[in-house]
Amino acid sequence: MMKKYSAITFMTMMILLLVSSCSSLKVNSDFDKTADFSQYKTYSFYGWAEESDKILNQFDKDRIEKAFGSEFTKRGLTHSESDGDLVVTLYIVTEQKQQTTATTTGMGGGYGGYYGHGPGYGWGGGMSTTSYNTYDYTVGTLVIDIYDVKEKKLVFESIGSDSINEDPKKREKTTPITVSAIMKPFPIAIVKE
Repeated sequence: MMKKYSAITFMTMMILLLVSSCSSLKVNSDFDKTADFSQYKTYSFYGWAEESDKILNQFDKDRIEKAFGSEFTKRGLTHSESDGDLVVTLYIVTEQKQQTTATTTGMGGGYGGYYGHGPGYGWGGGMSTTSYNTYDYTVGTLVIDIYDVKEKKLVFESIGSDSINEDPKKREKTTPITVSAIMKPFPIAIVKE
């Protein structure tokens, strides 16, 4: 009985660990259902929307643009300096947020049966202490808008929001993952990895 209980506890802890290690990235996207995405062969970067590029340093801008370029290449699209079938604009906004966590620790005793079995009578008592921790963090929202040049209309938009990691080395690793998630709903399938 004890071995079974320990195995269940271990499995529960492993599942919680895996869930808690997942990214908190939230992606919302939409596209023009009437557009024929198979006709698009090339794309051009229009650049960053006004004020957006002031939030980022040049290293982060280069990382993001390179990651989006890689996603387009995987879908068989070729970069063109100025005459692409699609034009891509990027912008980012940031927001300062604050979160408070509470941790309660307790001491006490009680009697209520064996592993939930047995009578519900017993004694209880003890004390608990709750400590609160508050921390500040920055949420970044990265938006890609893709326009059909010929039709002069928006055909795809995807928005990704997540907390920004302050460590440049970690951003270097996470930027391609974030951009891949933002581009996942793009109606042109990946043709090469």
